Amino acid sequence: MRIGIIMGGFSAERHISVESGRNVYEKLASSGTYTPIPIFLTGTPLQHSLFILPIHILLKDSADDIHERLKHISTTTDNSTNWTEEPAIDSIIKKYVGSFTMQPTAITYQELAHLVDSVFIALHGRPGEDGTLQAILEQHGLPYNGSGVTTTSLTIDKFATNRFLHKHGIYVANQAVVTIDQWKNNTPATIETIEATFKYPFIVKPVDDGCSVAVFKIQNKDMLIAYAENIFRADSNQPTNLTQVLGLKPNAAFPNYQQFLVEDLIEKGTATHFLEITGGLLTHLDEQGNRQYEMFEPSEVVATGDILSLEEKFLAGEGQNITPARFHPDPTTNLAISTKVKEDLQKVAQLVNIEGYARIDAMVKIYPTHIETWIIEINTLPALTPATCIFHQCAINGYTPFDFIHTIIQYGYKKARIATI
Repeated sequence: MRIGIIMGGFSAERHISVESGRNVYEKLASSGTYTPIPIFLTGTPLQHSLFILPIHILLKDSADDIHERLKHISTTTDNSTNWTEEPAIDSIIKKYVGSFTMQPTAITYQELAHLVDSVFIALHGRPGEDGTLQAILEQHGLPYNGSGVTTTSLTIDKFATNRFLHKHGIYVANQAVVTIDQWKNNTPATIETIEATFKYPFIVKPVDDGCSVAVFKIQNKDMLIAYAENIFRADSNQPTNLTQVLGLKPNAAFPNYQQFLVEDLIEKGTATHFLEITGGLLTHLDEQGNRQYEMFEPSEVVATGDILSLEEKFLAGEGQNITPARFHPDPTTNLAISTKVKEDLQKVAQLVNIEGYARIDAMVKIYPTHIETWIIEINTLPALTPATCIFHQCAINGYTPFDFIHTIIQYGYKKARIATI
Protein backbone atom coordinates (compact mmCIF):
# COMPACT_ATOMS: atom_id res chain seq x y z
CA MET A 1 0.00 0.00 0.00
CA ARG A 2 1.54 3.28 -1.13
CA ILE A 3 1.36 6.05 1.47
CA GLY A 4 2.21 9.66 0.64
CA ILE A 5 3.55 11.31 3.81
CA ILE A 6 2.98 15.06 3.57
CA MET A 7 5.21 17.10 5.87
CA GLY A 8 6.87 20.50 6.14
CA GLY A 9 4.50 23.38 5.52
CA PHE A 10 4.88 27.05 6.34
CA SER A 11 3.91 27.22 10.00
CA ALA A 12 6.26 27.73 12.95
CA GLU A 13 6.00 24.00 13.62
CA ARG A 14 7.66 23.03 10.33
CA HIS A 15 10.65 21.39 12.02
CA ILE A 16 8.39 19.30 14.26
CA SER A 17 6.39 18.29 11.18
CA VAL A 18 9.50 17.00 9.43
CA GLU A 19 10.54 15.06 12.56
CA SER A 20 7.06 13.49 12.59
CA GLY A 21 7.22 12.74 8.87
CA ARG A 22 10.64 11.13 9.16
CA ASN A 23 9.49 8.93 12.00
CA VAL A 24 6.35 7.81 10.17
CA TYR A 25 8.42 7.17 7.03
CA GLU A 26 10.94 5.04 8.91
CA LYS A 27 8.24 2.98 10.64
CA LEU A 28 6.40 2.30 7.39
CA ALA A 29 9.52 1.67 5.31
CA SER A 30 10.69 -1.09 7.64
CA SER A 31 7.27 -2.73 7.98
CA GLY A 32 7.03 -4.73 4.75
CA THR A 33 3.37 -3.63 4.63
CA TYR A 34 3.64 -0.14 3.17
CA THR A 35 5.63 1.78 0.56
CA PRO A 36 6.01 5.30 2.00
CA ILE A 37 6.66 8.26 -0.28
CA PRO A 38 7.96 11.43 1.43
CA ILE A 39 6.33 14.63 0.19
CA PHE A 40 7.26 18.15 1.27
CA LEU A 41 4.65 20.91 1.23
CA THR A 42 5.96 24.44 0.82
CA GLY A 43 4.62 27.86 -0.08
CA THR A 44 2.31 30.32 1.65
CA PRO A 45 -1.26 30.30 3.02
CA LEU A 46 -2.37 31.66 -0.37
CA GLN A 47 -0.61 29.09 -2.55
CA HIS A 48 1.41 25.98 -1.84
CA SER A 49 3.24 23.28 -3.77
CA LEU A 50 4.13 19.63 -3.25
CA PHE A 51 7.50 18.00 -3.89
CA ILE A 52 8.45 14.34 -3.69
CA LEU A 53 11.63 14.26 -1.62
CA PRO A 54 14.55 11.92 -2.27
CA ILE A 55 15.15 9.77 0.78
CA HIS A 56 18.65 11.11 1.47
CA ILE A 57 17.33 14.68 1.60
CA LEU A 58 14.47 13.64 3.88
CA LEU A 59 16.86 11.98 6.31
CA LYS A 60 19.71 14.50 6.44
CA ASP A 61 18.45 18.02 5.62
CA SER A 62 16.69 20.30 8.10
CA ALA A 63 13.12 21.46 7.58
CA ASP A 64 14.18 25.07 7.07
CA ASP A 65 16.89 24.12 4.57
CA ILE A 66 14.42 22.11 2.51
CA HIS A 67 11.81 24.87 2.73
CA GLU A 68 14.20 27.63 1.66
CA ARG A 69 15.46 25.66 -1.33
CA LEU A 70 12.02 24.70 -2.57
CA LYS A 71 9.80 27.70 -1.84
CA HIS A 72 10.66 29.70 -4.96
CA ILE A 73 10.33 26.80 -7.40
CA SER A 74 7.21 26.89 -9.56
CA THR A 75 5.41 23.61 -10.08
CA THR A 76 4.54 24.63 -13.62
CA THR A 77 7.51 26.51 -15.07
CA ASP A 78 10.60 25.31 -13.22
CA ASN A 79 11.01 21.82 -11.84
CA SER A 80 14.77 22.12 -11.30
CA THR A 81 16.08 22.44 -7.75
CA ASN A 82 19.84 22.56 -8.42
CA TRP A 83 20.31 20.25 -5.44
CA THR A 84 23.91 19.13 -5.11
CA GLU A 85 24.25 15.57 -6.34
CA GLU A 86 26.11 13.12 -4.13
CA PRO A 87 26.99 10.10 -6.33
CA ALA A 88 28.14 7.86 -3.49
CA ILE A 89 24.95 8.39 -1.49
CA ASP A 90 22.80 8.18 -4.62
CA SER A 91 24.25 4.81 -5.63
CA ILE A 92 23.74 3.36 -2.15
CA ILE A 93 20.13 4.52 -2.08
CA LYS A 94 19.39 3.11 -5.54
CA LYS A 95 20.93 -0.26 -4.66
CA TYR A 96 19.72 -0.83 -1.11
CA VAL A 97 16.76 1.49 -0.51
CA GLY A 98 15.13 2.39 -3.76
CA SER A 99 13.73 5.84 -4.45
CA PHE A 100 11.09 7.48 -6.58
CA THR A 101 13.46 10.30 -7.40
CA MET A 102 17.04 11.38 -6.76
CA GLN A 103 16.10 15.07 -7.00
CA PRO A 104 13.06 16.84 -5.47
CA THR A 105 10.22 16.53 -7.94
CA ALA A 106 7.20 18.82 -8.10
CA ILE A 107 3.89 17.02 -8.16
CA THR A 108 0.25 18.09 -8.49
CA TYR A 109 -2.59 16.71 -6.39
CA GLN A 110 -3.95 14.98 -9.49
CA GLU A 111 -0.61 13.24 -9.99
CA LEU A 112 -0.51 12.40 -6.29
CA ALA A 113 -3.87 10.64 -6.60
CA HIS A 114 -2.38 8.31 -9.22
CA LEU A 115 0.82 7.75 -7.26
CA VAL A 116 -0.49 6.79 -3.79
CA ASP A 117 -3.33 4.80 -2.25
CA SER A 118 -3.64 7.00 0.83
CA VAL A 119 -2.10 10.08 2.43
CA PHE A 120 -0.62 10.51 5.88
CA ILE A 121 -0.76 14.18 6.87
CA ALA A 122 2.22 14.93 9.11
CA LEU A 123 1.69 18.69 9.03
CA HIS A 124 1.01 20.82 12.11
CA GLY A 125 -0.99 24.02 11.96
CA ARG A 126 -2.24 25.32 8.61
CA PRO A 127 -2.95 23.95 5.99
CA GLY A 128 -2.93 20.48 7.55
CA GLU A 129 -5.03 21.05 10.67
CA ASP A 130 -7.59 23.52 9.38
CA GLY A 131 -9.52 21.49 6.80
CA THR A 132 -7.75 22.98 3.77
CA LEU A 133 -5.68 19.93 2.87
CA GLN A 134 -8.47 17.54 3.89
CA ALA A 135 -10.86 19.20 1.42
CA ILE A 136 -8.32 18.97 -1.42
CA LEU A 137 -7.61 15.31 -0.73
CA GLU A 138 -11.33 14.50 -0.66
CA GLN A 139 -11.77 16.24 -4.03
CA HIS A 140 -9.17 13.86 -5.47
CA GLY A 141 -10.61 10.77 -3.78
CA LEU A 142 -7.61 10.27 -1.50
CA PRO A 143 -8.08 8.72 1.95
CA TYR A 144 -6.17 10.44 4.77
CA ASN A 145 -5.46 10.17 8.47
CA GLY A 146 -7.25 12.13 11.16
CA SER A 147 -10.45 14.13 11.37
CA GLY A 148 -12.46 15.58 8.51
CA VAL A 149 -13.00 19.08 7.16
CA THR A 150 -15.74 20.20 9.55
CA THR A 151 -13.87 19.11 12.68
CA THR A 152 -10.48 20.52 11.70
CA SER A 153 -11.91 23.84 10.51
CA LEU A 154 -13.44 24.22 13.99
CA THR A 155 -10.55 23.03 16.17
CA ILE A 156 -7.92 25.16 14.41
CA ASP A 157 -9.80 28.17 15.82
CA LYS A 158 -9.12 28.10 19.56
CA PHE A 159 -11.70 30.80 20.29
CA ALA A 160 -14.51 29.12 18.32
CA THR A 161 -13.66 25.74 19.87
CA ASN A 162 -13.65 27.25 23.34
CA ARG A 163 -17.10 28.80 22.86
CA PHE A 164 -18.46 25.57 21.38
CA LEU A 165 -17.25 23.49 24.32
CA HIS A 166 -18.51 26.05 26.84
CA LYS A 167 -22.01 25.78 25.36
CA HIS A 168 -21.88 22.04 26.01
CA GLY A 169 -20.90 22.40 29.66
CA ILE A 170 -17.17 21.72 29.29
CA TYR A 171 -14.77 23.56 31.60
CA VAL A 172 -12.79 26.12 29.56
CA ALA A 173 -10.99 29.38 30.35
CA ASN A 174 -12.63 32.74 29.70
CA GLN A 175 -11.25 34.20 26.45
CA ALA A 176 -11.28 37.36 24.33
CA VAL A 177 -9.90 38.16 20.87
CA VAL A 178 -7.71 41.22 20.34
CA THR A 179 -7.47 42.41 16.72
CA ILE A 180 -4.78 44.50 15.07
CA ASP A 181 -7.34 47.23 14.33
CA GLN A 182 -8.33 47.48 17.99
CA TRP A 183 -4.69 47.68 19.05
CA LYS A 184 -3.48 50.13 16.39
CA ASN A 185 -6.52 52.44 16.52
CA ASN A 186 -6.57 52.87 20.29
CA THR A 187 -3.89 51.02 22.20
CA PRO A 188 -4.59 52.58 25.64
CA ALA A 189 -8.30 51.76 25.44
CA THR A 190 -7.55 48.19 24.32
CA ILE A 191 -5.13 47.68 27.22
CA GLU A 192 -7.68 49.13 29.62
CA THR A 193 -10.36 46.71 28.35
CA ILE A 194 -8.02 43.73 28.67
CA GLU A 195 -6.98 44.70 32.19
CA ALA A 196 -10.61 45.22 33.20
CA THR A 197 -11.52 41.72 31.98
CA PHE A 198 -8.43 39.69 32.91
CA LYS A 199 -6.17 39.81 35.93
CA TYR A 200 -2.40 39.39 35.69
CA PRO A 201 -0.97 36.88 35.04
CA PHE A 202 -3.00 35.72 32.05
CA ILE A 203 -2.30 33.72 28.89
CA VAL A 204 -1.89 35.09 25.36
CA LYS A 205 -1.62 32.99 22.21
CA PRO A 206 -2.48 32.95 18.50
CA VAL A 207 -6.11 32.24 17.65
CA ASP A 208 -5.35 29.63 15.02
CA ASP A 209 -1.80 28.30 15.18
CA GLY A 210 -0.45 25.00 16.45
CA CYS A 211 0.09 24.10 20.09
CA SER A 212 2.72 26.02 22.10
CA VAL A 213 3.46 28.46 19.26
CA ALA A 214 3.80 32.00 20.67
CA VAL A 215 2.01 31.05 23.91
CA PHE A 216 3.04 33.26 26.85
CA LYS A 217 2.08 33.93 30.45
CA ILE A 218 1.76 37.71 30.65
CA GLN A 219 2.82 39.10 34.03
CA ASN A 220 2.36 42.84 33.46
CA LYS A 221 1.49 45.63 31.04
CA ASP A 222 5.02 45.80 29.57
CA MET A 223 4.85 42.13 28.57
CA LEU A 224 1.38 42.64 27.06
CA ILE A 225 2.60 45.57 24.95
CA ALA A 226 5.70 43.65 23.85
CA TYR A 227 3.61 40.65 22.83
CA ALA A 228 1.08 42.71 20.87
CA GLU A 229 3.74 44.79 19.11
CA ASN A 230 5.59 41.61 18.14
CA ILE A 231 2.59 39.70 16.87
CA PHE A 232 1.21 42.77 15.03
CA ARG A 233 4.56 43.83 13.52
CA ALA A 234 4.56 44.73 9.82
CA ASP A 235 7.49 42.49 8.81
CA SER A 236 9.32 39.37 9.94
CA ASN A 237 11.96 41.27 11.94
CA GLN A 238 11.60 41.10 15.70
CA PRO A 239 12.39 44.28 17.69
CA THR A 240 15.24 43.40 20.08
CA ASN A 241 13.90 45.42 23.00
CA LEU A 242 10.49 43.75 22.77
CA THR A 243 11.88 40.22 22.50
CA GLN A 244 13.96 40.86 25.62
CA VAL A 245 10.84 41.86 27.57
CA LEU A 246 9.24 38.56 26.60
CA GLY A 247 12.39 36.56 27.31
CA LEU A 248 12.51 35.12 23.80
CA LYS A 249 15.48 32.99 22.88
CA PRO A 250 17.63 34.16 19.93
CA ASN A 251 16.05 33.20 16.59
CA ALA A 252 12.95 31.86 18.33
CA ALA A 253 9.98 31.48 16.00
CA PHE A 254 7.41 34.19 16.62
CA PRO A 255 4.63 34.49 14.01
CA ASN A 256 2.86 37.71 13.17
CA TYR A 257 -0.93 37.73 12.86
CA GLN A 258 -3.93 40.01 12.65
CA GLN A 259 -5.35 38.90 15.99
CA PHE A 260 -4.48 37.03 19.18
CA LEU A 261 -6.23 35.47 22.14
CA VAL A 262 -6.24 36.55 25.76
CA GLU A 263 -7.46 34.00 28.29
CA ASP A 264 -7.63 33.48 32.03
CA LEU A 265 -4.80 31.51 33.57
CA ILE A 266 -6.25 28.26 34.86
CA GLU A 267 -5.08 28.00 38.47
CA LYS A 268 -5.28 25.51 41.31
CA GLY A 269 -7.60 27.57 43.49
CA THR A 270 -9.02 25.47 46.33
CA ALA A 271 -8.34 22.13 44.61
CA THR A 272 -6.35 19.59 46.64
CA HIS A 273 -4.28 18.57 43.60
CA PHE A 274 -3.70 20.30 40.27
CA LEU A 275 -1.80 19.12 37.21
CA GLU A 276 -1.49 19.55 33.46
CA ILE A 277 -2.16 16.47 31.34
CA THR A 278 -2.37 15.44 27.71
CA GLY A 279 -4.48 12.48 26.63
CA GLY A 280 -4.30 10.63 23.35
CA LEU A 281 -6.90 8.50 21.64
CA LEU A 282 -7.61 6.23 18.69
CA THR A 283 -10.87 5.59 16.88
CA HIS A 284 -12.02 2.30 15.37
CA LEU A 285 -14.87 1.17 13.14
CA ASP A 286 -16.91 -1.81 14.21
CA GLU A 287 -18.50 -4.29 11.77
CA GLN A 288 -21.48 -1.98 11.29
CA GLY A 289 -19.26 1.00 10.53
CA ASN A 290 -19.90 2.70 13.87
CA ARG A 291 -17.08 4.66 15.45
CA GLN A 292 -15.60 3.47 18.73
CA TYR A 293 -13.23 5.51 20.90
CA GLU A 294 -10.17 4.08 22.61
CA MET A 295 -8.89 6.52 25.22
CA PHE A 296 -5.29 6.26 26.40
CA GLU A 297 -3.95 6.84 29.88
CA PRO A 298 -3.14 10.58 30.03
CA SER A 299 0.42 11.76 30.53
CA GLU A 300 1.36 14.30 33.17
CA VAL A 301 3.10 17.30 31.63
CA VAL A 302 6.02 18.91 33.45
CA ALA A 303 7.22 22.27 32.09
CA THR A 304 10.57 23.86 32.98
CA GLY A 305 9.15 27.35 32.44
CA ASP A 306 5.76 29.05 32.53
CA ILE A 307 4.62 27.44 29.28
CA LEU A 308 5.55 24.07 27.80
CA SER A 309 7.60 24.63 24.65
CA LEU A 310 7.30 22.77 21.35
CA GLU A 311 10.71 21.21 21.94
CA GLU A 312 9.72 20.00 25.42
CA LYS A 313 6.61 18.38 23.98
CA PHE A 314 8.10 16.61 21.01
CA LEU A 315 11.91 16.40 20.95
CA ALA A 316 14.00 13.85 22.82
CA GLY A 317 15.82 15.16 25.86
CA GLU A 318 13.96 18.48 25.87
CA GLY A 319 11.10 17.87 28.29
CA GLN A 320 9.54 15.56 30.83
CA ASN A 321 6.25 13.72 30.45
CA ILE A 322 5.17 11.18 33.06
CA THR A 323 2.98 8.37 31.75
CA PRO A 324 0.56 7.54 33.22
CA ALA A 325 -0.24 10.76 35.06
CA ARG A 326 0.05 10.82 38.85
CA PHE A 327 -3.46 11.78 39.90
CA HIS A 328 -3.29 10.27 43.39
CA PRO A 329 -0.85 8.13 45.43
CA ASP A 330 -3.57 5.57 46.26
CA PRO A 331 -3.93 3.16 43.28
CA THR A 332 -7.70 2.76 43.63
CA THR A 333 -8.31 6.49 43.87
CA ASN A 334 -5.84 7.14 41.05
CA LEU A 335 -7.74 4.72 38.80
CA ALA A 336 -11.06 6.38 39.61
CA ILE A 337 -9.71 9.83 38.78
CA SER A 338 -8.04 8.60 35.58
CA THR A 339 -11.29 6.98 34.48
CA LYS A 340 -13.21 10.22 35.07
CA VAL A 341 -10.64 12.30 33.17
CA LYS A 342 -10.70 9.90 30.22
CA GLU A 343 -14.51 10.08 30.18
CA ASP A 344 -14.28 13.89 30.07
CA LEU A 345 -11.76 13.79 27.21
CA GLN A 346 -13.88 11.31 25.29
CA LYS A 347 -16.91 13.57 25.65
CA VAL A 348 -14.91 16.41 24.13
CA ALA A 349 -13.71 14.18 21.28
CA GLN A 350 -17.26 13.09 20.52
CA LEU A 351 -18.62 16.64 20.68
CA VAL A 352 -16.22 17.90 18.00
CA ASN A 353 -16.40 14.62 16.03
CA ILE A 354 -12.74 13.58 16.30
CA GLU A 355 -11.70 10.77 13.95
CA GLY A 356 -8.60 8.64 13.59
CA TYR A 357 -6.48 9.91 16.44
CA ALA A 358 -5.94 13.07 18.48
CA ARG A 359 -4.39 14.48 21.61
CA ILE A 360 -6.30 16.70 24.02
CA ASP A 361 -4.45 18.98 26.44
CA ALA A 362 -6.10 19.85 29.74
CA MET A 363 -5.67 20.99 33.32
CA VAL A 364 -7.14 18.74 36.01
CA LYS A 365 -8.42 20.08 39.32
CA ILE A 366 -8.94 17.39 41.94
CA TYR A 367 -11.27 18.17 44.85
CA PRO A 368 -12.37 15.86 47.70
CA THR A 369 -15.84 15.63 46.18
CA HIS A 370 -15.35 15.95 42.43
CA ILE A 371 -12.97 16.26 39.45
CA GLU A 372 -12.80 19.13 36.95
CA THR A 373 -11.12 18.68 33.56
CA TRP A 374 -10.39 22.08 32.00
CA ILE A 375 -9.71 21.82 28.27
CA ILE A 376 -6.77 23.81 26.91
CA GLU A 377 -6.53 22.62 23.32
CA ILE A 378 -7.51 19.87 20.87
CA ASN A 379 -4.78 18.64 18.52
CA THR A 380 -6.33 16.81 15.57
CA LEU A 381 -2.94 15.90 14.07
CA PRO A 382 -0.64 15.51 17.07
CA ALA A 383 3.08 15.24 16.43
CA LEU A 384 4.46 11.72 15.98
CA THR A 385 8.10 12.42 16.71
CA PRO A 386 9.88 9.49 18.41
CA ALA A 387 9.84 11.29 21.76
CA THR A 388 6.18 12.30 21.87
CA CYS A 389 4.26 10.92 24.83
CA ILE A 390 1.40 9.57 22.70
CA PHE A 391 3.67 6.62 21.89
CA HIS A 392 4.11 6.02 25.63
CA GLN A 393 0.34 6.11 26.06
CA CYS A 394 -0.45 3.71 23.22
CA ALA A 395 2.25 1.31 24.49
CA ILE A 396 0.24 0.84 27.70
CA ASN A 397 -2.60 -0.39 25.47
CA GLY A 398 -0.30 -2.83 23.70
CA TYR A 399 0.57 -0.87 20.54
CA THR A 400 4.05 -0.64 19.08
CA PRO A 401 4.72 2.66 17.27
CA PHE A 402 4.11 0.88 13.94
CA ASP A 403 0.87 -0.68 15.22
CA PHE A 404 -0.36 2.76 16.24
CA ILE A 405 0.48 4.35 12.86
CA HIS A 406 -0.95 1.33 11.02
CA THR A 407 -4.24 1.64 12.93
CA ILE A 408 -4.47 5.34 12.05
CA ILE A 409 -3.91 4.63 8.35
CA GLN A 410 -6.39 1.77 8.23
CA TYR A 411 -9.12 3.82 9.91
CA GLY A 412 -8.78 6.59 7.33
CA TYR A 413 -8.74 4.10 4.46
CA LYS A 414 -11.81 2.24 5.72
CA LYS A 415 -13.67 5.49 6.39
CA ALA A 416 -13.04 6.65 2.83
CA ARG A 417 -14.22 3.32 1.40
CA ILE A 418 -17.43 3.43 3.45
CA ALA A 419 -18.06 6.99 2.24
CA THR A 420 -17.97 5.84 -1.40
CA ILE A 421 -20.51 3.04 -0.90
